[in-house]
Amino acid sequence: MATEEIDVVVIGAGQAGLAASHELTERGVPHVVLERAGAVGGAWAGRWDSFCLVTPNHTIRLPGGEYRGEDPDGYLPRDQIVGHLQRYAASFAAPVRTGVAVTSLRRQEDHGGGLTLRTADDGVIRAREVVVATGAFQEAHHPAWVADLPGWLPVIDSQDYRNPGALPPGAVVVVGSGQTGCQLAEELVRAGRRVVLACGRAPWVPRRAGGRDIVDWLVDSGFMNQTLADLPSPAARLGANPQATGTRGGHDLHTRTLAALGVDLAGHLAGIADDGATAVFADDLADSVAFGDARYGDLRTRIHTWCAAQGLPAPAMPDPPPFDASGALRSLDLRGVGSVILTAGYRPGYRSWISHPDAFDGMGFPLQVDGASTVVPGLHFVGVHFLRRAKSALLMGVGEDAALVADQVATSRPTAP
Repeated sequence: MATEEIDVVVIGAGQAGLAASHELTERGVPHVVLERAGAVGGAWAGRWDSFCLVTPNHTIRLPGGEYRGEDPDGYLPRDQIVGHLQRYAASFAAPVRTGVAVTSLRRQEDHGGGLTLRTADDGVIRAREVVVATGAFQEAHHPAWVADLPGWLPVIDSQDYRNPGALPPGAVVVVGSGQTGCQLAEELVRAGRRVVLACGRAPWVPRRAGGRDIVDWLVDSGFMNQTLADLPSPAARLGANPQATGTRGGHDLHTRTLAALGVDLAGHLAGIADDGATAVFADDLADSVAFGDARYGDLRTRIHTWCAAQGLPAPAMPDPPPFDASGALRSLDLRGVGSVILTAGYRPGYRSWISHPDAFDGMGFPLQVDGASTVVPGLHFVGVHFLRRAKSALLMGVGEDAALVADQVATSRPTAP
């Protein structure tokens, strides 16, 4: 099969890839965007049926693709997110090829350098520059005990969940109490399912404070502009997203609201007993809730400090009520469970297809400066969590990083003789 020569390739047609494509187009850089799904925004289209943004619509700030609808303070549902991205791509005639899955990428040391891409249909593409925009995280994290679950018990990743009716009858164990775990637990318990939520350490935020969306406070107070150096450690990038939701107009969602709805709370799932049919939970629910409360306290301090510096009144953010963990489950007979949903987080998966393991740190994040790989010449990244700032992978911030990467690609173009 002949090798196709393309000067610049962008991999992925979600918000990161489209933002990069827009900025390359603005700079007159010919390129092609490769998307493995059958349409633009395929990753969003794969979310569950009731999925909504957690950030308000007015924070959709893609370059040339800002939200201009009639509900700036609402939260777009899944299909409208996809529609927005597809209209965005059409607005500047993004050169997207759908149904093209890149399976490997390697630096070509001979024949003038460049990067070689191989696709699922065994096609080969050689490019001078490649922008990887395949999402903040790509691989679902599975705790070791997953291998010990009984074979008759259906186990699904959150990315494969669609709605309560698509699950087998019976109780549902949701593993992980970050943003996704809480949202699925709420939907399932409202649908009449018994839900057991195995909780880990996750922050929580109120939906609104002082009449404003909490995200607006996060932006104003500089939270979204934090850099990797501002984190307690690089491993904090793998921490859970705040417990929050945009469904039904947006409302508070955390362990306390779920307990009030009838969700059975437990500590983290520590393992499967020797009988092969009993889940054993750690005695750490109280500690996990206390962790979330402490992060709420940190956020309150940040917001109140910012308000004081601006001479503005601080919003009321009262202390959370006491939490009683005495009823936490310590074990569960899995023979009464219909399914287990894993929401234990995702990890970077670049090493599985980019043939330069030294181009990533110990957690799998790219070694880069402003999106440019410090190891592989011609390789760039957009849409990575904390690529430059906390908002780097979000609809509100990915455009800033895309502009920097597009500048790098544009200035590296060979000049005509």
